Amino acid sequence: MSGRVPRASLDADRAICAEICRSGGLRAREIARRLNLDRTEVNRHLYGSPLMRELCYQDADSRWHGIVRQERPHFGLGEFAGWYGLVRDFLPLSEEEWLAALSEGCRNVGRGLSDARGLFHSFRDCREQILSLIGDLREMLGESCLDWELAFELRLKRARHVRIYADVLLITEDRVFALEFKMKDRIDPEEVLQASQYVPYLEILFGPDYEVIPVLVLTRERELFRFEPIGKQDMVLPVCSGDMLFNVFDEYLGFLKH
Repeated sequence: MSGRVPRASLDADRAICAEICRSGGLRAREIARRLNLDRTEVNRHLYGSPLMRELCYQDADSRWHGIVRQERPHFGLGEFAGWYGLVRDFLPLSEEEWLAALSEGCRNVGRGLSDARGLFHSFRDCREQILSLIGDLREMLGESCLDWELAFELRLKRARHVRIYADVLLITEDRVFALEFKMKDRIDPEEVLQASQYVPYLEILFGPDYEVIPVLVLTRERELFRFEPIGKQDMVLPVCSGDMLFNVFDEYLGFLKH
């Protein structure tokens, strides 16, 4: 992804989008007053940010509305995902039922389905990793995790030639785990960067009440879990093998400490 957007601009997008999703039916001057911003600045974000234009819409009365609700359940999120639902909706589906639904959803959001690089094999591998994770979570958390939300193949447009993808989002009460799956057994710094680069845009999508946690998952590795630096930034993100994904969730949710 190219064309880095300044952090201040992304923060303003997030605040404006959250205000719209929180209240709904707001005119630009009302948004400006609530956020203590200049109306011209608000309009610049509403009309000039491609992602804002995708997540919000204006009605005939010049009032702005959000497409995705920024609380559970996230009504509207399915419009941007190949498959979206609760964990309890996902578990009863056979592999073929899920794959058929995912494929239809991908077509609806404009996700290409060429299998030249083993796309469907990667879909199946991803599904197996999530099933294993949910099994581990149920052992530790019981049935409460069945009400978490799952989104596969999230697709957002930020500009004409830029796409924001997320392999899987697992959404708890106050966190969004953005899981980037690679069928590899070695850490690639470029893939660490790729796993992190969508975070600011997911923060806009989900709002200030959610922490977005990017994770790189290497499904052909075993017994790997560590934090890796993100490019040249003074930041790190968790990288793990599929069999250690459960430990990433424990790192942030702390259920093994109870």
